[in-house]
Amino acid sequence: MSSTNIVTLTEANFGAEVANSPVPVLVDFWAEWCGPCKMIAPVLDELASEFDSKAKIGKVNIDEFQGLAAKYRVRAIPTLLIFKGGEVIDQVVGAKSKRDLKSMLDKAVG
Repeated sequence: MSSTNIVTLTEANFGAEVANSPVPVLVDFWAEWCGPCKMIAPVLDELASEFDSKAKIGKVNIDEFQGLAAKYRVRAIPTLLIFKGGEVIDQVVGAKSKRDLKSMLDKAVG
């Protein structure tokens, strides 16, 4: 479900990939059975390519990593959080347009 530009996030690599990332990270909390999650997957692939070295996009499967979903209080999916310097600086719940997500990333990249 993800391209080579998207990082599959786990409890083991979350700290290194997100908290210690030198660039902003958009994290998509998703599940295999979620229709809206599948709808935005191609948009996230496109954004991952467009933002290549300026930002990172990662995905957390909430069925596999419930601890991460609980830690970030994910109550509905898709939930997208933008981290910068290890802190959540923006979030959105639900499938959003590419324009909306690009705008959030542009703001984070600064």
